[in-house]
Amino acid sequence: MDRRKFFGLSVAAGGLLAAREQAAAQVTGPAYNGAPRLEPQAFHRRQQQFRIGYTTNTRGGWESDPFVGISEGREIGFRYFEIFGASFCATKDGLNPAPRDTQKMKAWPDGYSWKYPTGPRSKREVYYPDRWEALQHRMYEIGAQFVAITGGAAGGSTAFHDPAQRQAVVDNHFNMTRFSRRFGCDHQKTNTGGRKQPNGTPDSDLKEIAITLDLLGKRIREELGMKFGVHPHLGSQIQNQHEIDVIMDATRPENVGLILDTGHITMAGMDPLALAKSLGHRVIEFHLKDTAKADRGGTRNVPTPQRDMMNDPYFYPMGEGGVDFPAIMAYLKSIQWRGDLNVELDTSPWRPPMESARITANYIRNVLKLEL
Repeated sequence: MDRRKFFGLSVAAGGLLAAREQAAAQVTGPAYNGAPRLEPQAFHRRQQQFRIGYTTNTRGGWESDPFVGISEGREIGFRYFEIFGASFCATKDGLNPAPRDTQKMKAWPDGYSWKYPTGPRSKREVYYPDRWEALQHRMYEIGAQFVAITGGAAGGSTAFHDPAQRQAVVDNHFNMTRFSRRFGCDHQKTNTGGRKQPNGTPDSDLKEIAITLDLLGKRIREELGMKFGVHPHLGSQIQNQHEIDVIMDATRPENVGLILDTGHITMAGMDPLALAKSLGHRVIEFHLKDTAKADRGGTRNVPTPQRDMMNDPYFYPMGEGGVDFPAIMAYLKSIQWRGDLNVELDTSPWRPPMESARITANYIRNVLKLEL
């Protein structure tokens, strides 16, 4: 089908959906100011077993304006993108935030050194919560689609462990999920709050986090017909094996899945292949990033938040050797797992993010034999 005709049908479908919403009666949360409830959406089974996406928050050039990463990733050949929903929320001054400053940047062996940008910052393009059609047209201009618009709104609560903030956390993340559904996204991912305890998240907090996650996932499933997964992440309340086990045991599989990030799992001291085998039935999305070969199977040197990822990175484009991607793919094929494989690279200090993305694209095509 002609692409313009396809998107025209999509917009028409969106109009029908809006009309159905006006006839509904249930409130979905404060961020939508009384917008009515949507009926659960029936998602068609995808033809491809794996859909390859790319996240767009790579520090070193892609971290401010979200459309820079989307446009450059599309130029390389990626068609699908995952992005934090906060990227489309208003900022206090109406501008995109400046990249986080760091100490003097290291010069790499080929002479490349990232330069902290100077000059005026670009104007923020605000689309959340109600300019979804404008964002849909913006993506059409680039020729790209979203696989997920994740997390909650900028400034919204992420205190998953606090019962007093539970409703605010659920509303915040549910409303962003509702927004993402406009673009055909069939699942939602979120990180939890920041890690405050140096020895790990107490079981008492994990129990409260599990309650919040289960309530959020249940609401997403029942009201939107979508899947929900939590993302264990270095520096967050869910990082290590014990914390993952507690959350998975304390939540219902139909409500809460797992986002398995090969880089974060490895650098938290775990083997992503082993975790995929033990929790494959709960994984609804993979984040693909590599680590140093010495960290293969789970690092013995878990990085702290104080480590400067721009001058001392521990995540790399695919192919570095720290993650056994061929073995992971072989296992997923053996259990007939279907879903999204989203490439993510937190920082690219050695070269512009577009060139790091190109390295990964070539690895996916030439080694894993998958189409982007």
